[in-house]
Amino acid sequence: MTDWITVTKKEDFFSLLEDSTEKAQIIFKDSLTCGISAHAKHRLQEGYSFLQGKADFHYLDLLTYRPISNLIAQELHVTHQSPQIIVVKDKKAVYTTSHHAINPAVIAQHL
Repeated sequence: MTDWITVTKKEDFFSLLEDSTEKAQIIFKDSLTCGISAHAKHRLQEGYSFLQGKADFHYLDLLTYRPISNLIAQELHVTHQSPQIIVVKDKKAVYTTSHHAINPAVIAQHL
């Protein structure tokens, strides 16, 4: 998967929120020091065919950009977790999951 859009500032988040009115947006919150997070990212890459073309993919390094992670949790009314997937449609979180439950086939059902 090479089409991740990085989220590094609040404007990136608000832009994806606006884009969610036209197309589903997926946020992957990654912790680079966590083995479970690395495994979740690998599962997403391996299962990319389930998701390709159905949503835009956003990547957040939550260790570097923790304030943005907190903003996302606050604005979308989700509990912060790591690793975490959040599917956003019409400016609302419609699905969220974390850790070993991150599964591309299940995410695709919410797009």
